[in-house]
Amino acid sequence: MSGTNGNYQDVDIDLGRVIAAVWARKGRILAVTAFAAVASLVITSMMTPSYKAETRLLIESRSPNLSGGEGAAAGNDPVLDSLNITSQAQLLQSTDLIRRVARELNLAQYKEFDPAARSLLPDLLVMAGLKPDPMALDPEDRVVEKFRERLEVYAVENSRVIGVEFSSHDPILASAIPNKMAEVYLQLQSGAKLDTHSETAKWLEPEIANLTRRVREAESKVAEYRSSNGLFRTNETNSFSSQQLNDISTELTRVRGERANAEAKVENVRVALSAGRDSDTIADVVSSPVIQRLKEAETNLQAQISDQATSLLDGHPRIKGLRAQLAQIRQQIASETRKVLASLESEAEVSRLREQQLMTQLNTLKADSARAGEEEVGLRALEREATAQRQLLETYLARYREATSRLDGNATPADARVVSKAVEPSEPYFPKVIPIVIVVTLATLIVSCLIVMISELFSGRALRPINREVLPETAPVRDREKTAEAPVPVAAPAAAVTAVLTETQVETKALPEPKAAIERTSEVRTTVLSPAPVAGPPAAVVEVASPEPAVSDETEVAPVIDTGFTIGSVAHYLQRHAVPVAVAVSPVGDEGSTATVLLARAVAESGRTVILIDLTGSACPTRLMAEHDRLPGITDLLCGETAFGEAIHPDRLSEAHIVPQGVSDPVRAMRGADRLTMIIDALADAYDLVLIECGPADTTSLKRLVRADGTEIILSVPGFTEDAIAELVITYADAGFRNLLVMAQPDDRQSPSSRRSAA
Repeated sequence: MSGTNGNYQDVDIDLGRVIAAVWARKGRILAVTAFAAVASLVITSMMTPSYKAETRLLIESRSPNLSGGEGAAAGNDPVLDSLNITSQAQLLQSTDLIRRVARELNLAQYKEFDPAARSLLPDLLVMAGLKPDPMALDPEDRVVEKFRERLEVYAVENSRVIGVEFSSHDPILASAIPNKMAEVYLQLQSGAKLDTHSETAKWLEPEIANLTRRVREAESKVAEYRSSNGLFRTNETNSFSSQQLNDISTELTRVRGERANAEAKVENVRVALSAGRDSDTIADVVSSPVIQRLKEAETNLQAQISDQATSLLDGHPRIKGLRAQLAQIRQQIASETRKVLASLESEAEVSRLREQQLMTQLNTLKADSARAGEEEVGLRALEREATAQRQLLETYLARYREATSRLDGNATPADARVVSKAVEPSEPYFPKVIPIVIVVTLATLIVSCLIVMISELFSGRALRPINREVLPETAPVRDREKTAEAPVPVAAPAAAVTAVLTETQVETKALPEPKAAIERTSEVRTTVLSPAPVAGPPAAVVEVASPEPAVSDETEVAPVIDTGFTIGSVAHYLQRHAVPVAVAVSPVGDEGSTATVLLARAVAESGRTVILIDLTGSACPTRLMAEHDRLPGITDLLCGETAFGEAIHPDRLSEAHIVPQGVSDPVRAMRGADRLTMIIDALADAYDLVLIECGPADTTSLKRLVRADGTEIILSVPGFTEDAIAELVITYADAGFRNLLVMAQPDDRQSPSSRRSAA
């Protein structure tokens, strides 16, 4: 709501008036609540109670294993997955099963299952055509429809259990119907399996007869083909030709061994005789019986000669006769040795002849075996066909025997069993009188209170006005001077900015500074910012280069600086003017450096990329922003001891970056101070704002850092008075600095705890 004279009026909810209005109508609210409680009690007591019972079935494979071992499941056994369980739950809700249960329990005689047939009053909705006439349906269909409304079938989560829940006004029916449904379901499942086995047996009978005929024909073809091609078998794996080939190969190997042995013996005897060795060293000669007898005779003659030589001379006829006999025996031994050699040569020759004969037979059998192999290709094809037909016949016979054995109803149990039968409920599940009465009472009480509150709000009695005075942007300068002493709210528009030095707020009082110093102040472009507004256009910036003011000799004019220059205002100014490089000076030390850290974070929150270079002696920004104070930083860059990327680190609490103080010797780093300008230029190319915190630096040191007059100088002076700020501005004006930003107060939007810690 708008007022006049530039005043804006807003409203707020008066909670005290709202509560008073509810309290004033407490009697009516309590009466309505009590009536609702009594009505709900009466209505619930008159309701017909409903009872609920539940039966649970476990779905599992119950096919009997007739093999006696842990055989595989039958091919027609169900796959017990989630889809099968859901399918069985839908089967329990099938119309055929419900019809059968309704007929067996004669549910049509109960009024709750067919109320339309037993109703004496006409249905007004049916008469108006808003509802179809239930009497147009078959009585059994009406029973099925009501049955479905009271039935609930669900699969228990993470199990193969299905719950069948039914509600009825009769507790006996509530328990009998789920049990009957489970019974009928098991009968249907068992009957379905019985029908499957019967149909399987009927289908297998002609198939088995046909397969028997085809197996007999295939086996007769195999026998005929084998006899016609002479492919006789000695066993299940080898044929007659292959067996012969194996036998001859074995015999040939044995004969070749005998031949080699005989030739070795012949060669041994021949070499021994050629070398003149004694026949006693030849094993084949020594083993000859004739040689052994001749050796015995030779030994006896040598013994006699030795015996006679003791008494007779060498020329004695007896000695000569014995020696003649000895020479003759030795000739016989040599003759027998040659005979042994001839015998061995004869055996080797026989072995060679036997080997040649076996080789001839082997070649013949190889040719016969190759021919038989070609003919066995056709035989194996016929045998495969006969084997396949025989295996299929055996499979059909096994399934036929299994199917016929399960034609009895007791041999085909359903793939489910009842694990929990429904029992007759003793208490109704609806209506719950006490909970319903409590809920209705509380709901009525709450709704009544809300109705009273809403009526008060819409009538305007529970609203109170809030006025906020805001100066218009077109007010003259002298009007603003009158209101300058009043505190400016945070939501003030951008036009209500603090004026600059001599052109706006000026008061006459004695100052210690000389008149010339004050005159120089008017030449400084001092940028003075108002607190950053919450809504509306950004804070205004006033740039002044006023002429020299008229100052009398008796009085001197001193500028009065507004101390409402917040961090948000400075951040907004830097963002609006796209300042690339700003130098922050903190005459108060760490407190001013902390404000600079908050300024960098405020700029980062606005979406600009900002990096802060810590050139303070206390390393306060490093402690507040970096993980620890032993990281490489600006001193390491100036000494050339670290890479550029290793000296840049992220802020712990914002998107800003920091170049810490570093760990190198500051004295040695200052020798490379000429590189600082190159570092700042490189960072300015990568970041939107390069903020250099110099701490309590003097103007001489600042001149070495600031190269151009266009560099922004931020004076971070939290806690300074107006006089102190004026003196500081005059000092920097004397030093030749023209672009000054004063940041004297923390941002009001930040909590006191965050301003204290800055971390």
